[in-house]
Amino acid sequence: MRTSPRIHEVWQRLQLDEGGQTPLYQQLREHVLRMIRSGQLEPGGALPAERVLAEILGVSRLTVRKAFDSLVAEGVLVRRQGSGTFVARRFEQPLSFLSGFSQDMRARGMEPGSKQVRRGLGQATPEEAMALSLSPGEAVARICRVRTADDLPMAIECAVLPAEFVPDPEGVGDSLYAYLKARGLRPVRALQRLRAVAAPEEEARQLGIAPGDPVLYIQRVSFLPGGRPLEFTRSHYRGDRYDFVAELRAEP
Repeated sequence: MRTSPRIHEVWQRLQLDEGGQTPLYQQLREHVLRMIRSGQLEPGGALPAERVLAEILGVSRLTVRKAFDSLVAEGVLVRRQGSGTFVARRFEQPLSFLSGFSQDMRARGMEPGSKQVRRGLGQATPEEAMALSLSPGEAVARICRVRTADDLPMAIECAVLPAEFVPDPEGVGDSLYAYLKARGLRPVRALQRLRAVAAPEEEARQLGIAPGDPVLYIQRVSFLPGGRPLEFTRSHYRGDRYDFVAELRAEP
């Protein structure tokens, strides 16, 4: 990845104190964070290659690698194989539109993906039966996945649907909504509830965060045109990567 003279000038202004008590990689890490907060590094922007930045700053490549590693682990930076290191994007999702995760990510120029946690058929729990207007114990399909954008874990989504709509959960690909559309099932409205919670241990592990870190917990019930519930989804979204945005209008 080539670096322009202007980028060289920006990074050359950084002053790392080799004789200080703070390790060099931590100093560099804090510099990168300040550049992001000030807008010098924008979401999606590329950083110099580790070798190039090490030469500019007069430090070892290991120092740069450790600084980048710590920021990648926190979700501040992201590495793309063959492309380099970039500032992670923070996603804004409007609450006024009903769309699937895959559609949202592609609209932002990102590649959506899924990592299967579990899927199969089973009996509806009392909560699921109530949400989907089913009888307790009626057959449902459960699909639980870690949703990713450019291989970054963004959310854990666990969807429950009447088994008559998804008779073979293994046949669902990355996009549940694409699967439903192919079967002539299109949700037209949804009720959604959001609240902040501490990440449970298992969900934290799957999202790459620490247990107890804040996440957005979302419950959503979507409906078919006739009013029948189609989908009951419970999700945990990484609070450091996702914002939900609502437009408010004054009363007439």
